[in-house]
Amino acid sequence: MRRPSPGLTPEGLPCLGLLTIFALCFALLGWGVATLVVLILLALAANFFRDPERVVPQEPGLAVSPADGRVVAVEQATDPITGEARVAIRIFMSVFNVHVNRAPVTGKVAAIRYHPGKFINASFDKASEGNERCALALTDDAGRSWTVVQIAGLIARRIVCLADIGDTLARGERLGMIKFGSRLDVYLPEDYVSKVVVGENVLAGQSVIAAAK
Repeated sequence: MRRPSPGLTPEGLPCLGLLTIFALCFALLGWGVATLVVLILLALAANFFRDPERVVPQEPGLAVSPADGRVVAVEQATDPITGEARVAIRIFMSVFNVHVNRAPVTGKVAAIRYHPGKFINASFDKASEGNERCALALTDDAGRSWTVVQIAGLIARRIVCLADIGDTLARGERLGMIKFGSRLDVYLPEDYVSKVVVGENVLAGQSVIAAAK
């Protein structure tokens, strides 16, 4: 498991470094407007690639949000790995949200499946099957199966998965990120129920989204 350092995600450092170089060069050349534009882009990029620490709930029988964002659906859907009908919680991340993804529960990574695809708006239902995505199957301490799906969006062009098959992730531990506007889906085992509603804003690793019955 490759663990990024807190503060800023390593995946954002090349972008931040390039923008910093441009800002310095434009400033030295006396190009005030161009320097200002690049500094604004640098501030936006730093905001996007931030990686804050979170207070993870420690009570048993809880699942936390894998992403910052807004709940856009809580519905029955077909699990892309097991093929079973399960409750799916779908969380949309705008470009203004933290895009670091976290494990909803403590568990071992049993499978990872990457699917190339399109880049339509991640808030649409058809994004679950048509967009580029990466599905992770987690097996928790009780043997229950969880599926977490990273879905690219209209602007997103890269899914980063830091986990490998066989890794054991703690609840709230970083597992990857998606660059620029995207969605996370969590498929619950049958003995868990959703604790969120459509329209609710959640924080990765901190907000409780489901609990054992």
